[in-house]
Amino acid sequence: MKLLTFKGGIHPPYNKGYSEKKAIEKAESPKVVHIPLQQHIGAPAKAIVKVGDEVKLGQKIGEQQGFVSCNIHSSVSGKVVGIKEHELPGGRGMCILIENDFKDEVHESVIPIKNVENLTKEEIVNIVKEAGIVGMGGATFPTHIKISPPTGKNIDTVILNGAECEPYLTADHRLMLENPEDVVYGLYILMKALDVKKGYIGIEVNKPDAIESIEKEVKKYDNIEVVRLKIKYPQGAEKQLIYACTKREVPSGGLPMDAGVVVNNVATAAQIATTIKTGMPLVERITTVTGSCITEPKNLVTRVGTLVSEIIEQCGGFKEGKTVGKIIMGGPMMGIAQYTIDIPTNKGTSGILCLDEQESKTPKPQNCLRCGKCLDVCPAFLQPLYISAHSLRNDYESAESYRALDCIECGSCSFICPARRPLLQSIRNAKREIIANKNKQSANK
Repeated sequence: MKLLTFKGGIHPPYNKGYSEKKAIEKAESPKVVHIPLQQHIGAPAKAIVKVGDEVKLGQKIGEQQGFVSCNIHSSVSGKVVGIKEHELPGGRGMCILIENDFKDEVHESVIPIKNVENLTKEEIVNIVKEAGIVGMGGATFPTHIKISPPTGKNIDTVILNGAECEPYLTADHRLMLENPEDVVYGLYILMKALDVKKGYIGIEVNKPDAIESIEKEVKKYDNIEVVRLKIKYPQGAEKQLIYACTKREVPSGGLPMDAGVVVNNVATAAQIATTIKTGMPLVERITTVTGSCITEPKNLVTRVGTLVSEIIEQCGGFKEGKTVGKIIMGGPMMGIAQYTIDIPTNKGTSGILCLDEQESKTPKPQNCLRCGKCLDVCPAFLQPLYISAHSLRNDYESAESYRALDCIECGSCSFICPARRPLLQSIRNAKREIIANKNKQSANK
């Protein structure tokens, strides 16, 4: 069978051996959870509880604000002991602190959904919205918006991303292997919500056991297909995955909907299935804890709001004789380096990666060689060296003319660059400045 892929991309060391054979385990419930009100793209949720309130597992404690926002729920039962700022993976932000009573008393609103076949599209969207489900591949875009296409967008295909091309991470692999039923059933629900007849699940062929597991499950459905993908990074990026599965191209500046497709992560689909079956909102997720500095790498089901320090401790702590050089939330290509482990997990915490000093050294950049390698590997067909050069000169207008906003921030250019130029970092900065300028112009109109 021909393996599908896209033009460009790279082949970094995958380093999945640390945890790919480790079955999913339940992490211990923490004494106190620090639940961020901002753990999704968009506006932070607003706290609807106060200090001293008793809350239950699955209870809504934060209400979405505005169109792009998401509800937040308690991941334990217990008492609210604080609502205050705390360090988060992306900076400081408001958190609701709940002291765990370890009873896991479930809130009355957590009720299994019956008569699924009779649900309307609007009812499914509302269930997903109330459950606070977001993209669990790391982007954390509110899922209820993704499955509510505006008028004029003709969606005919749903694709699940099971590529997990990011090095080190194995949470999605283990999910597909151990719980294929929820992955496929979640896709079925997504297809029902969007009223489409075709679904794909894209999986890289370095996960043959996951492919076999999912293929057995999709036999129950005649309109869902497993797509075998080449081993290449960033095979799981939305636009690249769409092209691999359908040969459709998302236009510059466009969204997957412009190609008639909606893409979701396999973990997002599985969470939708869990919510339908049990009524439980998104309060926990699978997180890969890995790297050369972790004593016992694991794939753990962690409660949202658990401190990273506690999770690392449950994996035996840092390995003796190793000096930690860098801790990354996510994978090494698109994850965010942290300066402290006193930060809570959130709905998008797919991995906690701990590297030693040697692995995390940043090489000193040299002058650009004009070798063109960054152009060859860019999956978005950009010219990273020029965007970066304009960004480093603070010429963001020129950077925009080179389609800086089309960059998917995969880091392929920085990885391949022999001169070790800060390509990704400078392009990210350009994107931030361009978007900020656009917002300022809109506000002044």
